[in-house]
Amino acid sequence: MGSYKGEDQHRHHHHRNESNCVLVHGPIIVGAGPSGLATSACLKQQSVPSLILEKSDCIASLWQHRTYDRLKLHLPKQFCELPLLGFPHNFPKYPTKHQFISYMETYASHFSIKPRFNQAVIKAEFDHVLGFWRVKTQDFEYLSRWLIVATGENAEPVIPDIPGIDRFKGRVVHTSLYKSGSVFKNQRVLVIGCGNSGMEVCLDLCRFNVIPHMVVRNTVHVLPREMFGFSTFGIAMALVKWFPLKLVDKLLLLLANFTLGNTDQMGLRRPKTGPIELKNVTGKTPVLDVGALSQIKSGKIKVIEGVKEITRNGAKFVDGQEKEIDSIILATGYKSNVPTWLKGCEFFTKDGMPKSPFPNGWKAETGLYTVGFTRRGLLGTASDAVNIAKDIGEQWRTIKECNDSNFNYLPQRNVVQNKVKK
Repeated sequence: MGSYKGEDQHRHHHHRNESNCVLVHGPIIVGAGPSGLATSACLKQQSVPSLILEKSDCIASLWQHRTYDRLKLHLPKQFCELPLLGFPHNFPKYPTKHQFISYMETYASHFSIKPRFNQAVIKAEFDHVLGFWRVKTQDFEYLSRWLIVATGENAEPVIPDIPGIDRFKGRVVHTSLYKSGSVFKNQRVLVIGCGNSGMEVCLDLCRFNVIPHMVVRNTVHVLPREMFGFSTFGIAMALVKWFPLKLVDKLLLLLANFTLGNTDQMGLRRPKTGPIELKNVTGKTPVLDVGALSQIKSGKIKVIEGVKEITRNGAKFVDGQEKEIDSIILATGYKSNVPTWLKGCEFFTKDGMPKSPFPNGWKAETGLYTVGFTRRGLLGTASDAVNIAKDIGEQWRTIKECNDSNFNYLPQRNVVQNKVKK
């Protein structure tokens, strides 16, 4: 799929004037990742046009530019499908990174979704006088009745402030820039973080004669990716339909201990709250083991409790140890970037997450919507996209009935143009 080719091909959806102001008749969607694409497709099913603004040069930029080579979906593909178009039947149970990107590209092509690339939103704010959202990029100001925030929970890397890290003479890299352990061959590598990314990076490093030292700063739930040939996530989703959540958590931990052993003895202390309940309340995802635990048991991956400070040649740890290190990999996750550009809005927390918990966090006031902030992965994204499209679709049909058959916004457009010419 190509980039946006100009106003001619979308002249019936958008209007531009000499002030570099573009009036968008449908919603503006910020972000061309899975959340933005899914919402655009669902809107199209409701006969509602939309415009996606994407700061990078491609769809699914996080997947294309910020993921490691060995990455696969952690959940079976049926839990990761977007609305209206599933994965190809010949894809494996756990599609690879490249297969998922291919699926995204096919999805965009199938629904003729053509985002405007290289359009970084600098500021978005609701104009109460006009009743429109003003969305500013480096090139234009876009105006629409509706704004859909689809930048998601993982927009920017989290870079922790670790004492002494500025004086470390070796390489420091976040997992968003990690591709393969080949560049760390035979090195002593400190991996800070023990989530799914931290575990998989450590596992990847083991392939290249590296002995990773993995820093476990907090408690963590580790579950097998599969139990008795079935997806652990699938088992959990089936059980919660019939049993109380706390009971399901107890059963999962019982099976996990039987399958994996006592992770506390490996330096991986479990939280007191169960894995599913913890995920629902805090968004903290349990680690689904794909082989790292066996490497920890064999001693190929070393588990360390915490870093006290980084030195010029290594690190000092809270247990009193000091080790020489060649490189540091930050597996410290991602965060929302919404507070940096969405202004005058009290719907989001200071951390850039909707204040209303799932399943009610997809809709705010004044035509503002969010998708991909459910802390429930692509299943949550699909749910949000369907809800948003239905809601806007109803408004669209109501407005259309009140205007002429061409759905012309002439009165509103004159107001907008007079306003932006000042």
